[in-house]
Amino acid sequence: METTVNGEPRVLATDAALDLIAEIKRDHPDILFHQSGGCCDGSSPMCYPAKEFMVGDSDVKLGEIGGVPVYISASQFEAWKHTQLIIDVVPGRGGMFSLDNGREKRFLTRSRLFGGGEACAVSDTGVRRV
Repeated sequence: METTVNGEPRVLATDAALDLIAEIKRDHPDILFHQSGGCCDGSSPMCYPAKEFMVGDSDVKLGEIGGVPVYISASQFEAWKHTQLIIDVVPGRGGMFSLDNGREKRFLTRSRLFGGGEACAVSDTGVRRV
C-alpha cells in the first residue's frame, strides 16, 4: 500500500501534534499510532508504546509523523482511503490507554478529501467541517 496519493502523504501532523509527539517520546522513545475505529475512545488517534501494541496482519500503515508510524485497520482504511488524515492536538484528556492521556491535551484526527476537499474534524460524535 502506498503511503501517498498523487504525491500527497496519507497522514500529516500539525506543529502542535509534532510537539506533543516529541514530549511523549521523551518518556516513551518508541511509540506508534493506531487510528481508533470507535467504541470506548471514539475515533481518536491512539498513541501506544510500540512494544505494547500488536499491529495486526490486516492493519494498514498510512505513513509516519514525527518519525512515528501510523496504522489503521483494513476495514476502516476502506472507508477512509480517499481522505488524508491530519493529526492535530486539542485541549482535553486523551483516550484511556493512549499516551496523551493525563497531559491535558489530546490528539484529534482531522481529514480532507484528496484532491482539494475541505478539512473535517473527526470526534466521538461524528465528523464536522472545520
